[in-house]
Amino acid sequence: MNRLEAASGAEARVEYLDGDFRVLRPGSFVRCAVTGYPIPLEELHYWDVDTQEPYSSAAARLKALGFSFESGSAAETPPPAAK
Repeated sequence: MNRLEAASGAEARVEYLDGDFRVLRPGSFVRCAVTGYPIPLEELHYWDVDTQEPYSSAAARLKALGFSFESGSAAETPPPAAK
């Protein structure tokens, strides 16, 4: 059993760095700071180093910065279910 299999389904604890992140506690996902939706680690592309917050999309990051979006935007719509 590898490290990812052991932590499958668990929320990871991550340190967000400039252009990279470090897994502090193994898991398969983190939660978006804006939407609360789970983000699989292999799909994690947006975070804030200063606040140490992950985001599910660029729209979610912009919403965290105070930009508003119309209802149904990417920041408010859950990601498609994993297959």
